Amino acid sequence: MKKEKPRAVIAMSGGVDSSVAAALLQKDGYDVMGVTMEIYDGSTSQPEGNHHACFGPGETQDIEDAARVADKLGIPYLTVNLKEEYKTNILDFFVKAYQQGFTPNPCVKCNHEMKFGGIGKELAKKGIKYDYFATGHYARVEYNELYKRKVLKKAADANKDQTYFLAALTTEDIQKSLFPLGDKTKDEVWKLAKDLVPSVSSKSESQDFIAGGYHQLFNKTNLPGPIVNQLGKVIGQHPGIEYFTIGQRRGLGLTSSDPMYVTGKDAKSNTVIVGPKEELYKSGLIATQLNWHLWDDLLSPMEMKSKIRLGHDESQSRVIPLENGSVRVEFEEPQSAITPGQTIVFYLGDIVAGSGIIARGLT
Repeated sequence: MKKEKPRAVIAMSGGVDSSVAAALLQKDGYDVMGVTMEIYDGSTSQPEGNHHACFGPGETQDIEDAARVADKLGIPYLTVNLKEEYKTNILDFFVKAYQQGFTPNPCVKCNHEMKFGGIGKELAKKGIKYDYFATGHYARVEYNELYKRKVLKKAADANKDQTYFLAALTTEDIQKSLFPLGDKTKDEVWKLAKDLVPSVSSKSESQDFIAGGYHQLFNKTNLPGPIVNQLGKVIGQHPGIEYFTIGQRRGLGLTSSDPMYVTGKDAKSNTVIVGPKEELYKSGLIATQLNWHLWDDLLSPMEMKSKIRLGHDESQSRVIPLENGSVRVEFEEPQSAITPGQTIVFYLGDIVAGSGIIARGLT
């Protein structure tokens, strides 16, 4: 009796990475189906010459590109309408968080709640069953004997590693995930694209969250207020705290003999706080909304590497569980621009131990 192929659903963006990933899954013997999220609702615009983005009018072209790739590979393909869910879970959440003084990472939230969560729910409604869910992210999933489960690991190409974006996935998500590009370099993927999916091989990568900039989301929400220095003296005015983030230097509209940076935001008083660069450094932070991959809960202090934002180099730290379910992270060396609302990702070597949300920095 012929053995049935394992079925893999892959989220296709119409770009090079997910297209090559789909082709590789097929070559590896999976019964592959492609699916694309429809999320753009026309609420924002894309200026001429703007970089391609995840959310924007370029979605129509992306869907056409993904369908063309699926047709060439001979795999079934469909789209799922997640516009309402995306607006509620990502866009509205993003705006509200900024208004409250936080700076969330929408891509981390989107991968967890929309790609892995939303697509799965829609496929279940359609009665579509599958064994694995795949994406074109640069990451790896491997079984680990110590933890008796599959674990999320960094990509072989350190320069392309995207585990930060995937750290909010649950342990259950990871067990059924496939990342075909995890052991590839970007150059290898480009070469494979020319052979396997030539129709998208010259397509540029998405560069932004919102086409034309996420500030479009704030047009009807901004409330002007004061900019103060570290002594509390008013030295300027801002158009809305949502336009600023910790560590920002440009666009403050201030005249100063020394460079000034955003060092804090107070949503209650609608105040932006600025100061010299040294004011940005903190010895630690408190993180909440913890999502551990390797154990149910952290029961004792542990040495880990911590990544406090996407462009940040991991830093040696001691992670200490607190009674209220949060953790205190103490860095070996002070870190700059610790930003409330950002995702923090914890690593043990090249394994993702878990993630959380930064609540506040500690002096």
